[in-house]
Amino acid sequence: MKWFAWLVMVAAAVPVLAAQNPADTSEDAEVQQLQRQLRQRWNERVRHDLYLSDEQAAKLQGTEGKYQQQRRDLAQHQQAVNEALRGQLQPGVAANGDSVRRLMDAREHNRTALAQLDRDEDREIAGYLNPVQHARYQMMREQLRRRIQDIREQRRARGQELGPRSGAGRPRPAKPRRRP
Repeated sequence: MKWFAWLVMVAAAVPVLAAQNPADTSEDAEVQQLQRQLRQRWNERVRHDLYLSDEQAAKLQGTEGKYQQQRRDLAQHQQAVNEALRGQLQPGVAANGDSVRRLMDAREHNRTALAQLDRDEDREIAGYLNPVQHARYQMMREQLRRRIQDIREQRRARGQELGPRSGAGRPRPAKPRRRP
């Protein structure tokens, strides 16, 4: 359980660290290192808990990597659509109905595309995991997603999250640079 708690904390911290100062290459490297550590620990945990063979573990890592990038791209697009929609729906500003309709259509398209990605990934995983492994894997991922979401919500409630969702358009507080 300690391992799972650590994994969740790192997973929640990585996007926040990435959003803080993308121009600082030392922090970029730190974020990338945390991401690698998180991925490595996740892979070890999944392999151990699901009793995966070397071949299954390699295939699962490949599948996760392929779909992770596609999800990241969709999330960025969805974020841009949501930001544009918020801009259209500002109080005291007349919204353009055509623009809002197109943005709502794009939003729904992104949701549909994300659902299709999940189905495609599940279909691929079902090709090399047995049904019990597949079900356990899905449960592990869902637990991780819920825990990360809980941590993000707690941070938002405390006003600590520094990502695009916490107030896009607002300046972020300056972070002091570390000296080598």
